[in-house]
Amino acid sequence: MTKNQNPNQTNVNKVRQQNQQSLQGQTQNPMGEEFGSETDVNQVRQQNQQSEAKKQQQSSGMRANRFENGSK
Repeated sequence: MTKNQNPNQTNVNKVRQQNQQSLQGQTQNPMGEEFGSETDVNQVRQQNQQSEAKKQQQSSGMRANRFENGSK
């Protein structure tokens, strides 16, 4: 610290150095990546559509069974 520098002032060079080190740490650590970066969005959408279609088929099948059982 220089004689004229107030202890409450930010040392800009030190902050820049810390930021640079932080960025380097992120790029060197593959485990630091977000989980979502490996997700195939189109595949998830397709699975969701298949799941919804299956639910609707099961639901309509249950209604048909109720009607048949009630009419006996």
